[in-house]
Amino acid sequence: MMSSNEKIREVGEGSSSRSSSGGAITIAPPDHHQPQPPLPPPPQLSRYESQKRRDWNTFGQYLKNQRPPVPLSNCNYNHVLDFLKYLDQFGKTKVHLHGCLFFGQPEPPGPCTCPLRQAWGSLDALIGRLRAAYEENGGLPESNPFASGAIRVYLREVRDSQAKARGIPYKKKKKKRNMQIKTSKTAAVAATFQLQSS
Repeated sequence: MMSSNEKIREVGEGSSSRSSSGGAITIAPPDHHQPQPPLPPPPQLSRYESQKRRDWNTFGQYLKNQRPPVPLSNCNYNHVLDFLKYLDQFGKTKVHLHGCLFFGQPEPPGPCTCPLRQAWGSLDALIGRLRAAYEENGGLPESNPFASGAIRVYLREVRDSQAKARGIPYKKKKKKRNMQIKTSKTAAVAATFQLQSS
């Protein structure tokens, strides 16, 4: 009788003693070195999660490249502001200077020598991702340098100066919550008026 650990393998090569099925039966020891099926790949990160990880790694590398290197535990809003200013050199948004002929024109008719900067919206989104990544990597919300008031002030100044320089007014989006409250108040007033009229 064969144990369950042994494999049965039929060999149908030119054997002289054939069984009625036409092949010889050979008992082979179990193969302990059989390759395991590959593990399923880790779930794909969303585009947002991938970008957040890249941003976090870039910021960490920026801190390491400082002289002397800055440990994340010593990072404060000044390091974040310096990082945002450092990123300007890689920007692709033309921001006209006050002396430029095209200052305040949304579609300038020709080229100029004004610098390229990071767009305000890109910086705002970056700070949002880094604020989340900081807390996901063990940082406390109350000490989050990306949530500092100084960062919000800086972003507001960048937004306003870019809007003036590019001639593109910034329009604040209205919050839906306020619209819903106004709608429900209007409906309540109308219902009260109808009850009083009847």
